[in-house]
Amino acid sequence: METDLRVLSDHEVTQVHERTLSILASNGVRVDTALGRKILKKAGADVNPTSHVVRFSRDFVEECLKLAPRKFTLGGRRPNWEFPLNANRCSLVADGGASFAIDHETGQRREANYQDWLEATHMIDSLDEVGVYWSMVDPGFLQKSIGHYTSYLHQMMRNFSKHIQDSTHTVEESRWMLEVLGTVYGGKENVRNLNPFSYLITPISPLVFEADHTDAYLEMVGWNIPLAIMPMPMMGGTSPASLISTILLANCETLAMLCLAQAASPGTPVIYAASPAIMDPYTGRFTGSEVEHGLLGAAITEVARSYGLPVETSAGSTGHYTTGVRASYERALNWVMSTLSWPDLLVGPGQLGGSMLLSLEQLMIDVEVFRRSSRLSWGINTQVKEWLEVDLASVGHGGNFLSRKSTRDALRNGEVYMTDYNARNSYETWSASGKPNMMDELKPKVQKILNSHTPLPLDEDIEKELNKIEQRALEGIKIV
Repeated sequence: METDLRVLSDHEVTQVHERTLSILASNGVRVDTALGRKILKKAGADVNPTSHVVRFSRDFVEECLKLAPRKFTLGGRRPNWEFPLNANRCSLVADGGASFAIDHETGQRREANYQDWLEATHMIDSLDEVGVYWSMVDPGFLQKSIGHYTSYLHQMMRNFSKHIQDSTHTVEESRWMLEVLGTVYGGKENVRNLNPFSYLITPISPLVFEADHTDAYLEMVGWNIPLAIMPMPMMGGTSPASLISTILLANCETLAMLCLAQAASPGTPVIYAASPAIMDPYTGRFTGSEVEHGLLGAAITEVARSYGLPVETSAGSTGHYTTGVRASYERALNWVMSTLSWPDLLVGPGQLGGSMLLSLEQLMIDVEVFRRSSRLSWGINTQVKEWLEVDLASVGHGGNFLSRKSTRDALRNGEVYMTDYNARNSYETWSASGKPNMMDELKPKVQKILNSHTPLPLDEDIEKELNKIEQRALEGIKIV
């Protein structure tokens, strides 16, 4: 698939790959899991038993790259819903993990709670542009024990019907996740074939595979679970203070984890999901505001495409704490870059304050930004039957095209993106209606969705089985 925008030349992309091979062969990656080291050693990687550093030869990396499928489809519970990757389509992935929320009644920041999680999940379930679930607020309040964790899984399956992307943190959590997936989708083989769930794994920069998280993923080997590999090197913090160095480090970590996945189970579906970021030099924090995030997102897409792999990119957030102009233009500038590069999945809607603050109104704005950015990626259609000549002959000099069938057809077929946000009234009409601003438009749209959307219910028998699973977990029963 070609991108509509290039920020790296073919030569520069080749250099990223060649330097990656050199670093993985010389520096390698520290693998803190004994199981991971065992798998890689058996597959032919060079494992230092003392330092736990694993080095990968050029041939080893390139062979593993060949094993990863170029095309596969993400599934979900919703009938007739599927999302093929590497198919010239792009979907949003809900940004996740916010600790706080803007109360859409009072407009004030407060700690996030279960109701925020539920409302956000219903919102993204209702929006066609958001095809992939992340937990938009930190579900830690649902995960105080393994019993609470299985309850969270139940709630997740009940309230979202498209594709789910999530992580587990321990081997035990993975076992319960597989139990739930098998129950909801009718067994292991159905999960293998449908791909309703993808596993998000985040190597630690620079060049470390953490033990618990990696072992939790390896517990799922055999289920054909797609692996979204998302290292997050932060420029100036956990990576050098240059854009190209940060891209290079992210590529090293992504390919190394891809090697582990293929060594563990050849043919494992992999999503190239590297998410390099920029550290605010004044605070040491991540904000996502910097316009360079758009460059990073575009570059990552180009590197992933050079391997032919499906790509999930995070193109930046906003450091601003209120919904509105600044938050929207920061995200818009970054997303235009990313959508013109055209990844398969684009992470980020609905969060403020460096992805720490949920705003349902901002979610609606971000979806609109995505719609407009996507329209830019479609470009100009030159395959229409007639350009001008036929219509011009009928209209003649000084006429107009208002009543022409070609005008109606073009507008109905998406030649011009028609927003559902009100920008068409005259000043007088707008003024007479109370001069509504964007928030005045957004609040009723959010409330309408929350009042009307009902997620696709689980089958009654599946609900009963999930209740049994919860009860077993609450009783402390172990899965072995």
